[in-house]
Amino acid sequence: MRVVSLLPSATELLCAIGAEDMLVGRSHECDYPASIADRPVLTGQRTVATTSADIDRQVREALQQDDSDRSLYTLDVDQLRALEPDVILTQDLCDVCSIDLKTVRGVVATMSPEPSVVSLNPQTLEDIYDDILTIGQAIGRTEAADAAMVSLRGEYWTAVDYTNPYMASVPVAFLEWMDPLFAGGHWTPQLINAAGGAHVLNEPGAKSRQISADDLVSAKPERLIVCPCGYDLPAIEREMPALCAQPWWSELPAVQANQVVLVDGNQMFNRPGPRLVTAFRWLVSWLHDRDEVRPAGFPVKRWDCATATAGP
Repeated sequence: MRVVSLLPSATELLCAIGAEDMLVGRSHECDYPASIADRPVLTGQRTVATTSADIDRQVREALQQDDSDRSLYTLDVDQLRALEPDVILTQDLCDVCSIDLKTVRGVVATMSPEPSVVSLNPQTLEDIYDDILTIGQAIGRTEAADAAMVSLRGEYWTAVDYTNPYMASVPVAFLEWMDPLFAGGHWTPQLINAAGGAHVLNEPGAKSRQISADDLVSAKPERLIVCPCGYDLPAIEREMPALCAQPWWSELPAVQANQVVLVDGNQMFNRPGPRLVTAFRWLVSWLHDRDEVRPAGFPVKRWDCATATAGP
């Protein structure tokens, strides 16, 4: 069985099943686990990473183009054919996050024999458990997928045991983008609510959405997570001074209480894969001050609102 994954979260799910040996090609964003780095890269991005505002402009302009030009990503069709995959893992959740399903299916229709296309579209954590089983069935490793799903669910429910159902929910704002402001959606509100917080700017299962500064201030978040999709910690730190310079920034209760954290959005929360449970365990540890459930090496930094610097 030969598998190509064009989606980072699908690659992580495949490896969680124990099927890394099947992976013969990957997207340019598939970077975990590190042991897959030797697989051929089949995609590339057309946008140039600069500032949040500039990336947003490039994305909006690209999505307004004709179908033939609107994809934000390139696909190495010749190399894909040469790899002769039996299964291609991709997605239909977000045209901004990775290569779109229409492009993949168009290429597959020209291949002989045609590989099976497995498209994932998770909205909740439960959907991600189902995705593990879907991939397992597609690659013929159902028992291993069952075991991986059960293990992942066990990690989640073990963390739930550290929450206090009698404690009042803490208002939490999760910024999935910094300029313009976007509130996290899909599974993120679900994870925050289950950890004992209250995602005050979006509902579980809803798409991430653009919000105004007034929306954010009116929500009165007592905790703030800055976790832009695709941004690592150094990239977030570079743009934090611009965010802190906004006139409304000091009005946020989270800023006043110095409860702002930066989380690596390239690795955590924004990928619907097994590390969402890792992110959930960190949430529980942060909201309830329970170091014993905090994942080792979790990529987070506390933003000191008084000095405008990041720390441990």
